[in-house]
Amino acid sequence: MKYKPLTEKQIIISIDRLTRFKPTEEKYLRVFKDIIVSNLIEPKYKKNDLDYFSYAELRDIATEIFNSSLQEDNTNDLTINLRLKDYENEIFINNSQVNDLLENKLDYKSAINLLKQDIPQNLKWLKCLQEPIDIKEQREEKQLLFPISCVVIVEGITEEILLPEFSKKLNYDFNKYGVKIIPAGGKNQVVKLYYSLSEILKLPIFVLLDKDAFENSELINSKLRAQDKVYLLNSGEFEDILPKELIINTINSDLQNFASITISDLNREEPMVKILEDIFKEKGLHEFKKSEFATLVKSQIGSVDDISDEIKYIVLNIKNISNEENKSLI
Repeated sequence: MKYKPLTEKQIIISIDRLTRFKPTEEKYLRVFKDIIVSNLIEPKYKKNDLDYFSYAELRDIATEIFNSSLQEDNTNDLTINLRLKDYENEIFINNSQVNDLLENKLDYKSAINLLKQDIPQNLKWLKCLQEPIDIKEQREEKQLLFPISCVVIVEGITEEILLPEFSKKLNYDFNKYGVKIIPAGGKNQVVKLYYSLSEILKLPIFVLLDKDAFENSELINSKLRAQDKVYLLNSGEFEDILPKELIINTINSDLQNFASITISDLNREEPMVKILEDIFKEKGLHEFKKSEFATLVKSQIGSVDDISDEIKYIVLNIKNISNEENKSLI
């Protein structure tokens, strides 16, 4: 074979993608095929040509290109590889073909020497895997998120931004205990994501839906596994269960000397998002955007007094199913 070496950026992107929370088969095939298509000069293959290769062949070609691209002498230390294989099989249902992908000899130990300080959590965790230490203890000590113990599927960005912060104030740090939150992008997408994950994921899944997603919750309940749970909000969207005082403090802090609101501005029989859109328009502010507002709310959460009873209940449910899984982690 004739190939050009991977750049340092390509090496880091490859190990980053291989350690993200994605189905094992999906991420390994993507990385191995990308390496081959981008860097193999002779013979030259298009991506669809690689569909006819066995997983072991793809693994071996990609591994040779990857290891040859490292400037250091290959270490032949497979500690990280073995731990990653055990982890992927612990959280996903993988067949023998997928295990062919996991039984690789990628030189992770040399590759992680390229990593700088400002790296995502999965790569911080990857660095820890080279040491003979308890991965659960390392996760708790360094708030690494990995290994994942529980998945929370939500509809949108507001929950993704605020749930971890509320939980942290309730002394349950998602990163410390391995709770992965995934915004699906709408109630229909929540159902699709739950169906796909529940078929291959061994970990428990907590599904959070808006009040209007009753039919979607029924679809999920029809295929709900014993370790999973679906929770339907008691009213409206996530913005509707935020304490009003927290919303007032957030807006008044953002408006500062321009304007202010009181509880009377929020006491209307309309969804909170509609009320907030009207307030932003009436006060001559920029367009109301859920993600920006959630970020502002996050900065104003000071204590448990800023958390509604329903949010506390949601966090408690997540904590309970996550703790059950953590008991089984070695």
